[in-house]
Amino acid sequence: MSGITILPDLQQPAAALNTAVTLAGLAPSIHNTQPWHWQTGTTSVDLWAERRRQLASDRNARLLTISCGAALHHAQAALAAQGYSSIVLPFPDPAHPDHLARLTLTEPIPVTAAAMRLYHAIALRGTDRRPGRPEPVDDNALLRIILAVQYEGCFLHPLRADQVAQLATTVAWAQDAQAADPAWRAEIARWSGGTRPSAAGVPGANIPDHRPHTTVPQRDFGHPGALPVADAHDGSATYAILYGAVDEPVDWLNAGRALSHAWLTATDAGIAVMPVSAPVEITAARQALHRLLPCFGYPFLVVRLSEADERRTPPPTPRLPVRQVVSPAK
Repeated sequence: MSGITILPDLQQPAAALNTAVTLAGLAPSIHNTQPWHWQTGTTSVDLWAERRRQLASDRNARLLTISCGAALHHAQAALAAQGYSSIVLPFPDPAHPDHLARLTLTEPIPVTAAAMRLYHAIALRGTDRRPGRPEPVDDNALLRIILAVQYEGCFLHPLRADQVAQLATTVAWAQDAQAADPAWRAEIARWSGGTRPSAAGVPGANIPDHRPHTTVPQRDFGHPGALPVADAHDGSATYAILYGAVDEPVDWLNAGRALSHAWLTATDAGIAVMPVSAPVEITAARQALHRLLPCFGYPFLVVRLSEADERRTPPPTPRLPVRQVVSPAK
């Protein structure tokens, strides 16, 4: 099926770009902050960091940049499904570090079935904080996810059972350290539940109604939500570290593209994804993750993969209006 191609009914380049940045707004981001802004032209779009939606705890903007990288890949996936190839120039202007990337159309291309699967996965993708089904993750699906990450220049290391136990200890320590910080508690409260900004953050409908039984502790939002969680365990889930060879802003951007490619691939394969960011938010915890890697590298994020329960899916998280995150180039 992946080899089947379709000759696309091409939109005008500007219309294709507008469609792409609209769908990019569905990308995952830390606490659903959606910290991006697009400026659209006729044959290219510019991606900017939106500092007003940067977490105070994300001091070096690593998670903001990863989030924006995910939006960048979503836009590329949308363009490929419309019959356009594209190239990315990261950080095109050193004088403006908030100018994260320029995405430029190159030439019309046939639309492959693989491109269409990623495109359809954009609307279906979401964070599932429930434990998942008891079956282990399908080996072929896991391989597809690993290859998707490698396509974007990063790596994914699935953890052994003994390493998952070490991860659980690291995550518990990181979350305890965060919970002891009043500023961090105030920030998580601002972005979750009923006090979150309009059309952003994590609503109560996406927060478990009680603490799930998981091998690795989940994020504590400080209050129960309304997402029904069965008394199951995620013992069959696969935990993996997304990492790279270098730890610079351009690598964080690539990590976001890798996260998006992996997540859309997982969604297409019926695999639920839950990011675990607490251990990369604290330096000592990141160093502990580093020791779990099979070779030298820098951890960007932990993800949990599990067979999705397609009978019950969590509701989609809210999204900012397009007019708030997209504007014409000046």
